[in-house]
Amino acid sequence: MKFNTIVYSIKQGVKNIFRNKMFSLASIGTMVACLFLFGVFFAVVMNINYMMKEMEGSVCLTVFFDKGTTTERIEEIGNEIVARAEVKEVVYVSPEEAWQNFSADFFEGHEELISGFEGDNPLKDSDSYKVYVNDVNMQNALADYISKMEGVRQVNNSESTVKSLISMNSLVTYASAGIIVTLFLVSLFLIINTITIGISVRKEEIAIMKLIGATDFFVRAPFFVEGLIIGFIGALVPMGFLYIMYNKVVEYVISSYGMIAGFIKFLPVKEVFVQLLPVALFLGMGVGFIGSMVTVRKHLSI
Repeated sequence: MKFNTIVYSIKQGVKNIFRNKMFSLASIGTMVACLFLFGVFFAVVMNINYMMKEMEGSVCLTVFFDKGTTTERIEEIGNEIVARAEVKEVVYVSPEEAWQNFSADFFEGHEELISGFEGDNPLKDSDSYKVYVNDVNMQNALADYISKMEGVRQVNNSESTVKSLISMNSLVTYASAGIIVTLFLVSLFLIINTITIGISVRKEEIAIMKLIGATDFFVRAPFFVEGLIIGFIGALVPMGFLYIMYNKVVEYVISSYGMIAGFIKFLPVKEVFVQLLPVALFLGMGVGFIGSMVTVRKHLSI
């Protein structure tokens, strides 16, 4: 493609946008709204997935042993569990550690009562393994396997927590996908209308261009450029606004809800936008290009 053709296509694409200001603004405005909401949902889903991973990291199986199980057998059980592909980490909790953790929580604010148990550990037979998995979906199968091992008395697996995490993740993902698809269909409809008007306004000009030998691509290119520009502007504007807003929202939540901020961690804005910006630009320009292509094929008989 010649450089002059590229320059001409860009100029005509920009002119087409200004010729139909109202429809162009409506298309850009709808695209801005769609991609803004897309960006919000994308950031929310990314943060939820991040929080889920953090929560998954704290969800574990607790393995208790039969009374009288030897130290050697306990070590063997630990080695067998660690060898499993789905296991990320196995931590041994001694009876002393178990009592320290329990008493710190149970007697909080009344620590003087702990001295009454000095020399007598009520949890002396409660040594255990905490087993962390790579994926919470694997937890139930692993629990079944461990519970059948010789020397294992009981396996506690946070099944309700696991189900809640999986359900919440799926719900947010499906709801976001449904809303985003609907919004992009509206954007596509408006872009098609905008470019259709541009074609009807330039019908005579296009006919003359064809008579003097203009190629199909030369005639169509400005309309493709128009769709791409609408998509690019419609993506860039909301991304800039979201970049500023994201930091302010995170700062507001941290400053206003200190208790929540204590156990909820947000992704840094740069980590979110490293993924969000290219996806938004691709979607915006992609919708613009598809809208242009559909309209040109339907209304531009050349």
